[in-house]
Amino acid sequence: MKKTFAMITTVALTAGLLAGCGADNKNEGSTNTGNGGSANEKVTLNVWGMGEEAKTLPKLAEEFTKENPNITINVQALPWAQGHEKLLTAIASKKGPDVIQMGTSWIPEFAEAGALADLTPYIEQYEELNPENFYSGAVEAGKSGDKYVGSPWYVETRVLYYRTDLLKEVGYDAAPQTWEELSDAAQKLAARGEGKYGISIDPKEESLGFMFSRQNGAEWFTADGQPNFSDDKFVEAVEYINSFYQNGSAPKDLGLDIVPAFKEGILPIFISGPWMIKLIQDQAPEINDKWAIAVLPKKENNISLLGGSNLSIFEYSTNKDAAAKFIAFMSKPETQMKWMEHTSSLPAATAAWENDTLKNDPFYKVIGEQLNAAQPMPVIAEWTKINQSYLKHFEVIYRSNADVKKELEAFNEEAAKILK
Repeated sequence: MKKTFAMITTVALTAGLLAGCGADNKNEGSTNTGNGGSANEKVTLNVWGMGEEAKTLPKLAEEFTKENPNITINVQALPWAQGHEKLLTAIASKKGPDVIQMGTSWIPEFAEAGALADLTPYIEQYEELNPENFYSGAVEAGKSGDKYVGSPWYVETRVLYYRTDLLKEVGYDAAPQTWEELSDAAQKLAARGEGKYGISIDPKEESLGFMFSRQNGAEWFTADGQPNFSDDKFVEAVEYINSFYQNGSAPKDLGLDIVPAFKEGILPIFISGPWMIKLIQDQAPEINDKWAIAVLPKKENNISLLGGSNLSIFEYSTNKDAAAKFIAFMSKPETQMKWMEHTSSLPAATAAWENDTLKNDPFYKVIGEQLNAAQPMPVIAEWTKINQSYLKHFEVIYRSNADVKKELEAFNEEAAKILK
């Protein structure tokens, strides 16, 4: 969910919605499918979207209402910082929206709370909702057990950003392809002189340890569901990350913004998401022909993180059928491409990636390739706390070069307590 995501604002914002009201209050708590939006029935769908992007969706909502004139869309744009609490209030009161935009990291918590309706019955009704239409990682992010509780809307992943000119100077005509090459290139770049580094590795980015451990083939949980964060493959991955700090390839506390540091060649390699492309193009046009992106280097594989946003139906909605029709419309490749034109958010529907805009662009081409090897974090409500525990122990590791095995054993014990 981090750093991206968005949704809808349209035809009519209402004071009742701003107060947290959405589905028909006369039937609050009802779990029937309700009004399906047939030609002779008038339906009002309340939709909650998140972030600034949510203010740009009137055009798409208008297209939906042209096709379905009996359905009115009311959309409230919520800041991400407020959306979580707003949803908790809606669950407690059983009064909320019909359709909700869910960041992928929110789905476990709200699915466990019973707030998200099962979309499985609608998958047969609407071909647009077929899980085979989307990147597999995006589908997994929207599942809770065997239930589909979120339809993929847009996606993001992490790729390697690098200065092509500076890597050539140290013998690399292309991006590093393996862990070994990444380490070698980073050390050679760091050897350029004082104040120069090889790579930026953000120690506060909780996904990196888990991402690299996946690439090393680590299994995070045992067959009986116990945490397995201190096994040899996980340890080896964290030792690999820590090596960049300890050999001077990566700074521990440089405190520089990444774009100017990338432009000046101080940090010529970093791992981040697609939002950085436009930032670099806008803020560092001087190097537009001197950088590129690549899929992540591999060990056993090169699996990256998958994030993004899904669309869900509020369990207490009395307009589930009409809500499913709206989500099906939003899931069409052509709709997701139009959304991308407005917001730069990348489509979750794989067919959209056959569009020339994505297929022929060198940046999007790389991101599309990486999305084929991208998976979300585990869809469990406790994952946020597990993340924070990992970061606490990783800070000890990289700051003091502590024994990785011992720190991860302590982390694993904490994770076991969190999961109880």
